[in-house]
Amino acid sequence: MLQYRPYVKTALILAASCSVCPASAEPGLFSALTSGRFDLFLRYRFETADDAAPALATAYASTLRSAIGYQSAPFHDADVYVQLEDVQVVGDGQSYNDGGANDVTDRAVIADPEGLELQQAFFRYGGLPRSVLTVGRQDITHRQAPLHRYIGNVLWRQNWQSYDAVRLINLSLPQTTLDYAYVWQVNRIFGEHNPHPDAGQFAMDSQLLNIQYSGLPFTRLEAYSYLLDFTTPTSAYLSTATVGLRLQGEQSLAAKTKLLYTGEYAHQNDYGNNPHTISAGYLLAEFGLSHTLDLILHSAALKFSYEMLTGDGGANAFQTPLGTNHAFQGFADRFLVTPGDGIQDFFGTLTLKLSDHTQFITIYHRFVSDRDSYDYGTELNVVLERSFGEHLLAGIQYASYRADGNPDNRLRNTQSGQAFDLSKCWLYVQFSY
Repeated sequence: MLQYRPYVKTALILAASCSVCPASAEPGLFSALTSGRFDLFLRYRFETADDAAPALATAYASTLRSAIGYQSAPFHDADVYVQLEDVQVVGDGQSYNDGGANDVTDRAVIADPEGLELQQAFFRYGGLPRSVLTVGRQDITHRQAPLHRYIGNVLWRQNWQSYDAVRLINLSLPQTTLDYAYVWQVNRIFGEHNPHPDAGQFAMDSQLLNIQYSGLPFTRLEAYSYLLDFTTPTSAYLSTATVGLRLQGEQSLAAKTKLLYTGEYAHQNDYGNNPHTISAGYLLAEFGLSHTLDLILHSAALKFSYEMLTGDGGANAFQTPLGTNHAFQGFADRFLVTPGDGIQDFFGTLTLKLSDHTQFITIYHRFVSDRDSYDYGTELNVVLERSFGEHLLAGIQYASYRADGNPDNRLRNTQSGQAFDLSKCWLYVQFSY
């Protein structure tokens, strides 16, 4: 979706630019530090959440996210980047539960706490052979936004997630990207001053490896290994080792028609300090068609998908605690945490793009448990967005989750919320430069 597009140059682009710049053309250190460039991101959003769970009133959140960053000019193939992020409530800050920081418990959750934080602060060096080394607080993602299944910055929320890490990206092998990171802290969306244990930060001793290969016709291969070791007792149950393989591509069927396809499988085991025995699986299969019309309706795409995160009750369920999970299992966010019985998601996606930079997306989900195959419910998602030039975007989203009333769902999922209806709506406008 348009609202997720990045606005900061990637490390790879920087490395390419540094590798062709002669050292004699670079400024001195002081000049490099003072002759860089600023970037700015502003997003105002009004969000409502109507949760049918008992004792929860409808929530309303009116918030403004402001982020300003500064990237120095290159100096001997190195630069630094610093970004401050501020989230402010515009109006009543007690009309929603922000995830624990504002002490509101009788309203639905809208996880956008107020606060000023250091979002990013890193040193980046591009002088290694076909490599970029980044050290410090930074964004880490491995796929096109917003589809960050495992490692993401949760950029749908106003307070984005970042990582205190050392990251190395290497392009030495033909048509291959090797991406390795060691992470010791994750700075979460609930705010650094959240009083609940591990809500503000995850302390960890984790390693992330992602390898992507683009040398095959019509298909991009991705292999990954995520060794997550959460080092505090309250989060140790999330420590897992996940290994997986993904292929994604498209193939022309006619001059303006393409076949779209994705397949992915992963397996997850307990790791590090996890007190539980975990053996869970992940499966994704997608097929679709896209067609370009060159009319007022510029293009249309229809895709059918099946995604499964297994679970056999209790703690043994496939989890993705660092992903941008809003982009998966429905925008209502009923399944940010995989239920103990796992989940099967059958969904169809229709995307229409107009020639005036407007896009319309609708998605329909049917959710079924992995264990015992009972219905959780259904969900309808609708997105309408329009960009105005290069820097301005406005949009509306709507999500309506309707829980199934079968006895298994009510008995097993009342406490976690899946047994209750939930509707959300978002109005937003954003500026990036």
